[in-house]
Amino acid sequence: CNGQAALTTSCFNCNLFPPHVREPPHGQHNGTINLDKRAAASAPLLAAGLWPPLSDCLHGRSSLSPLCSPQIALLLCSKGLTHLVYPGAVHSRFEHSLGVYWIAGQSVEKLNNYQGSELGIDKFDIQTVKLAGLMHDVGHGPLSHLFEREFLPQVMSVSDWSHEQMSVNMVDHIVEEHRIDIDPQMLKRVKEMILASSEFALPRGSSEKSFLYDIVANGRNGIDVDRFDYNARDCRASGVGCNFEFQRLLETMRVLDDEICYCANDYLTIHKLFATHAVLYRTIYTHPKVKAIELMVVDAFVQANDYLQISSSIQDLGEYWKLDELRVMIHSGKQVSSSLKLKPRVSRL
Repeated sequence: CNGQAALTTSCFNCNLFPPHVREPPHGQHNGTINLDKRAAASAPLLAAGLWPPLSDCLHGRSSLSPLCSPQIALLLCSKGLTHLVYPGAVHSRFEHSLGVYWIAGQSVEKLNNYQGSELGIDKFDIQTVKLAGLMHDVGHGPLSHLFEREFLPQVMSVSDWSHEQMSVNMVDHIVEEHRIDIDPQMLKRVKEMILASSEFALPRGSSEKSFLYDIVANGRNGIDVDRFDYNARDCRASGVGCNFEFQRLLETMRVLDDEICYCANDYLTIHKLFATHAVLYRTIYTHPKVKAIELMVVDAFVQANDYLQISSSIQDLGEYWKLDELRVMIHSGKQVSSSLKLKPRVSRL
């Protein structure tokens, strides 16, 4: 880290953002870079593999893998814009990644308890699935899905770019940059599991234990621990009622014909999983004010792109991971005039 990080400016210099975001650090100039204090402070611990056990509001205490890095820590800054309409929704993508890491581990351990001798699950499998859960979102850009679906199509021609593939690239970058000693087969399977939601129809890396690819990102049916966590977490943060209990599915899931299956009696629980997502989609993710704010910020990003070269970062992993939506703020309002008008426009919504 050593003082490097996300692009900083002051075009959003308003009460929408905390003080350490609004004002650039003393002595820095236009276009310079500054890490979030939490990510920077965590770097020595991460480098030494000493990240202490963390307490999650949903799942309790959890210890992180040594593969965790400053790139993962910067997910603390990735919060999106929903909190401007739902003030409680200030949780970060780091919390979600930690939650997926925890539930993924629980899933494999439950299967091991019930079918361990039959399936041949070992510690290698458990660690592989947990790492895939931790790393599955590390490739998200600033503004999360908006970066991929709204911003990039407006500033460049990219038809095959995806945050899943960027997550895979970022995993390689983290391992190389921090010289992490990881089994090559484990690394290969972690990356395959991250891509499982978008490439489930392709042959998996191994004919053995292919059920493990259903856990983090299930492209076959969408029943995966990624959805388990963000459903529960987003409902809790936004105040939307959630009667889906993923714990029941963890207890009753079994492997048949190398696929994770669920008891027929749990069809209502699975229905609640997708019904809850539908409620979140209608009331939170596509709330008119949330979408209006998001698209206004995308407009500011588009206008800032020529000055900050935000889109070019997708070709440079060393710069890409430092991007943070709350820190792409231009020092000069002349370059990004729409950014200066953002606060009054948001207030009128």
